Amino acid sequence: MLSVRNLSKSFRGPRAKTVLREVSFELAAGEYVAIMGESGVGKSTLLNLMAGLDRPDSGQVLFEGADLCAMGDDELTLLRRRQMGFVFQAYHVLPYLTVEQNVALPLELNGARMESMKARVAVLLRAVKLEPQAKNFPRELSGGELQRVAIARALAHRPRLIFADEPTGNLDPESARDVLGLLRDCVKTEGAAGVLVTHSSAAAGSADRVYTLTQSGLRAA
Repeated sequence: MLSVRNLSKSFRGPRAKTVLREVSFELAAGEYVAIMGESGVGKSTLLNLMAGLDRPDSGQVLFEGADLCAMGDDELTLLRRRQMGFVFQAYHVLPYLTVEQNVALPLELNGARMESMKARVAVLLRAVKLEPQAKNFPRELSGGELQRVAIARALAHRPRLIFADEPTGNLDPESARDVLGLLRDCVKTEGAAGVLVTHSSAAAGSADRVYTLTQSGLRAA
């Protein structure tokens, strides 16, 4: 499904730095993998490149055979909207929308019909155990609940790829375990493929496979 080939990325400026060197990676449909590494080693940069949010200096990112590096910005935006879902450490839940409205947002952007949209949101809120909070606003939720909203939203449009960047970084240990289990279960149930980026070995333990990113490259843990 996703093939990363010889990916390299540097940042220029007064403190120029090469972050990624010849990184290669394969992700099949149905897989849920974790990429570990110390802060600043380039985990988020690699995720952004895999999602087409940034462009490499060299190498390829192939999604179902299509080269993301050869696509224009509009084409990439449309691809992400339809085929990818994202869960971030900071939640990025919109404060002026209710829980169910936040979850429905990707469906609205993709032009889903109201009836099918309501049915899909109901299924997801049930899956993440937030049915009673459907009409609540984000300010009324705990950190763990906000992250569950983010997971439901990421899955709303049935994306083929799910990217999670330190999704438990702001959570207490119990909430982190719940969120990680839920994220894995949802990815598997939806038949997607998932990439979890984390510095936490506990978080990485929820994945099928674990890779470690260092300055020397990416290797199986």
